[in-house]
Amino acid sequence: MARRRRLRGRDISGLLLLDKPKGVSSNEALQQVKRIYNAQKAGHTGSLDPLASGLLPICFGESTKFSNYILTADKTYSAVCQLGATTTTGDEEGEIVSRFDVPPLNEESVTRVLESFLGESEQVPPMYSALKQNGQPLYKLARQGIEVEREARQIWIDSISLNSISENQIDFNVSCSKGTYIRTLAEDIGTKLGCGAYVTELRRIDLGVFTIEQSVSLEKLNQLRDEKAFVALDDYLLPVEEALIDWPKITLTNDSAFYVKQGQAVQVSKAPVEGNVTLFAETGDFIGIGSIQDDGKVKPDRLLKTG
Repeated sequence: MARRRRLRGRDISGLLLLDKPKGVSSNEALQQVKRIYNAQKAGHTGSLDPLASGLLPICFGESTKFSNYILTADKTYSAVCQLGATTTTGDEEGEIVSRFDVPPLNEESVTRVLESFLGESEQVPPMYSALKQNGQPLYKLARQGIEVEREARQIWIDSISLNSISENQIDFNVSCSKGTYIRTLAEDIGTKLGCGAYVTELRRIDLGVFTIEQSVSLEKLNQLRDEKAFVALDDYLLPVEEALIDWPKITLTNDSAFYVKQGQAVQVSKAPVEGNVTLFAETGDFIGIGSIQDDGKVKPDRLLKTG
């Protein structure tokens, strides 16, 4: 019988809101944070490009079970785009492939173009992305000079607003659904403006119920690690259920909680008629998440480990 590999590090659980710096990949940031916390298990909730900075939630321990649900939350970005050119990657890290004259622009004309992207639309993912084709990330194919056909995906732009125009650059904020590529949006904006565009700065400032003001920098975390201040480090960890605070909440009786923990669906009075819910014990402790079945019962989907 094979022995189970023993995990090294601290068995901690919770959610860290990291302010990822520019120039570091999401995985590099994750590994740094995992070492800082000496954590057994950790994962991030969706990648930010190395070019991008900002809000990157990192889940520890049992909280990793809920990372996919955090990933689906809407996001808000602040972006700066250079007008007058396009690049191979849609951002400043790529090679310039075409140049254009920039027409006279003003706040009104640019705002009109930006607002034309509001609502639902289709977007073709860029080749320089982590999406996979036959198990191969698209960006690896792109680096080999290979371009493949990509299916357009439905995205939603909830809000988009111009911050400033200066020296052939536009600075804007956009709130959008999961799966929206800001580099592609910038290229599409450049096309509508008639002059091309690519991203020079990108920062994620909101994700679901969280804002960048709640985050902590790698610099600060490294400082606390050097001081061996694990208590101070752990103070930055949030209960994972805070990411799901907008979901309907169900408090289970002791009997119902027992059956839910056995994986069984239960009948709960005054429960929603459909959708996802958070599950809590009578003590107020978070148990996990569930969904409403067609028969009205609450079915457990993801549960925290107990005992």
